[in-house]
Amino acid sequence: MSIGVLALFAIIPILVALILMVFLRMGAMKAMPLSWLSCFLIAVVIWKLPVSYVTALSIQGVINACSVLIIVFGALLILHTLQYSGGMETIQYGMQQISKDMRVQAIIVGVLYAAFIEGAAGFGTPAALAAPLLLSLGFPPIAAAILCLTFNSFPVTFGGVGTPLLIGLNAGARNIMDALIAGNVLPNDAAFYKIIGENVSLMHLPMIFILPIFMLGFITRLYGPKRSWSDGLAAWKFSLFASFAFGVPYMGLAWLVGPETPALLGGLIGLGVVMYGAKAGFCVPKEVWTFGDDSKWDKSWTGTVAFDKKKELTPTMSQLRAWMPYILIGFILMITRIRSLPFSVWINKYLIIDIRNILGWSGVSDNSIKLLNLPGTLPFAVIALLTIVLHKMPLEKAGAAWKDTFFKMGPATISLCASVALVKVFQGSGSFPAANKALIESLKALGVNTDIVSMPRAMAETIALKVGPLWPVVSSYIGGLGAYITGSNTVSNTLFAQFQWDVASILKLPQTIIIASQAAGGAMGNMICVHNVIAACTVVGLLNREGEIIKKTFIPFFIYGVVVGIVTLILVSINFREFITTVI
Repeated sequence: MSIGVLALFAIIPILVALILMVFLRMGAMKAMPLSWLSCFLIAVVIWKLPVSYVTALSIQGVINACSVLIIVFGALLILHTLQYSGGMETIQYGMQQISKDMRVQAIIVGVLYAAFIEGAAGFGTPAALAAPLLLSLGFPPIAAAILCLTFNSFPVTFGGVGTPLLIGLNAGARNIMDALIAGNVLPNDAAFYKIIGENVSLMHLPMIFILPIFMLGFITRLYGPKRSWSDGLAAWKFSLFASFAFGVPYMGLAWLVGPETPALLGGLIGLGVVMYGAKAGFCVPKEVWTFGDDSKWDKSWTGTVAFDKKKELTPTMSQLRAWMPYILIGFILMITRIRSLPFSVWINKYLIIDIRNILGWSGVSDNSIKLLNLPGTLPFAVIALLTIVLHKMPLEKAGAAWKDTFFKMGPATISLCASVALVKVFQGSGSFPAANKALIESLKALGVNTDIVSMPRAMAETIALKVGPLWPVVSSYIGGLGAYITGSNTVSNTLFAQFQWDVASILKLPQTIIIASQAAGGAMGNMICVHNVIAACTVVGLLNREGEIIKKTFIPFFIYGVVVGIVTLILVSINFREFITTVI
C-alpha cells in the first residue's frame, strides 16, 4: 500500500474528532471515544496490527492520561481551595488595585504568569492555573480559556526547564547528535540544543510582540460589550511594554545560556517588571476596559464554574498570604526542575509507579509514573493542603473544596483517557524503534510488517512529497500536527525530529533551521491540542465545548504558522547559523 493511501487512512481519526467537535458540536466526552475507536479499527484492519497489541497501546494511553488528570485535578483543587478560603477574593481585590483594566490583567496573568509556570513545569500546567485565575477576576469562561491556550505558545519550546528540546530531541534526534559529535562537527549535546534554541527563539520573536496585541483585539471583538477590535488594540502600548519585558531576557537567555531558562526567567523577570510598571500606570490605557455586567453576557460565554460576582471586593487577608499558595507553587516548580539541584533527583526517585509489558507486549509500557514529578501532586495537592493552615480554613470548607474538585473531574476523565489512548495507538502503529528488538520480533512472529511507517509519519511524508522546496513555509505545521495529535511539544519533537532532518537533507536545506521550525510548531500546536483544550475547559467549566474552543484557537494557530514560516524561509535563504551541509 502506497504512503499516500496510508496517509488517507491515518487522517480519518483526526477528521472524525474535528467533524464531531467543531462542526457537529459534539462534546469531547463523546467525540474522542469515537475517534479512538476509528483509530483502533484502522490500526487492526489497515496496519494489520494484532488486536491485543492495539489494546495494550490503548491501555498505555489510559495510564498515561492519569498523569494529565492529576495535573488538572491539582489545578482545580487550588482554585476551589482559594475560593472557599477567601484567598481568591483577596487576589481579585489586589489585582484590581494594580489595574482594573481587564486587558492589563489578561497580559499579566495570561502571558507573563503563565510563561513563568510553563517555564517551570510545562505539562499544559499554565492554562490549568491561569485560566481559572482570569475566571476569578471576572473574565467570561470562554474568553479565559481561549486567551490562556493561545498565550501558552511562545514559552512552550523552552517549557518545563527546556524539556521539549532536552528530552524531545534527545529521543527524536539521538542518532543525529551522535553522528555530529562522532564527526567532530559538535563538541557535545548541549551545543546542538543551544543552536536549535537560538534559531527557534528567532522564530518565536515576532509573535511575542504580535500575538498579545492580536489576541486582545480578537477577544474584545468576540466577547467585549461593543464587539470591537479597537477596544483590545487600544492597549497596544502596554502589550508592547510587556512583550519587551519578557522578550529581552527570553532572547538573551536562549542565546547566552541555553534552553533551560528562557521561559522560566523571562516570565519571572517580565512579571516583576510589568506588575511594577502597571501599578505606576506606565503604558496603561487611560480608560479602564472590562467585559461589562455579566448579566448581559451571552449564555454561551459562561460555564458551570461560578466566580464571585460581588462588585465591591473585600480582602479577607493580606495580599502576601493570599498569593502565598501561588508563590510556593512557582518556587517549588522551579527548584524541583533545575537539574543541578538535588530536588530534581528526589522527585524522580521516590513514589514511582512502574508499569511494563502491558498484556505481555515487550516495550508497551508507561515505563513509570513519577507521582512527585507531576505538578498535580507536588506542588498542587500538597500546597492545597498547606493552604488550609495558611488561610486558617475551617475543615468543612476544605472538604467542600475537595468535593467540588472530584465532582468536576468526571466528564474530563473520559475525554482525556480516550484522547491519550488514541495518541498511543498513533505512535505505536509503525516506525518501530530498532532498539526495541523484543517487540519487533514478537510482531514479526505474528506476520506483522514491522517496516511499515506509523500513522503520523505517513501523513508527514505525504505532505513533504507534495510541498517540496516550499517545506520551510509549512514545516512548523508538522510540529503543530504532532502537538495536536499527542498533546505535547516534547512528544511532537520525538515523533518528527528525525523526519524533519531527513526532509531537509533531501531538499538541501539547513537541517538545524528546519528542526527549529519543528520545535516552534510543536509549541504553537498547544493552542489546538485536544487534551490541553479539555484541561482548560474543565477548569473553567466548559465541558463539551471543546470543538467551539478549537474553532477559535485555530485562527491564531494558523497565523502563528504563517509568521514562523516566513521567518524560517528568511533564515534558510541566508543560511543562518548553518553548521552542517552534508547529508548524514
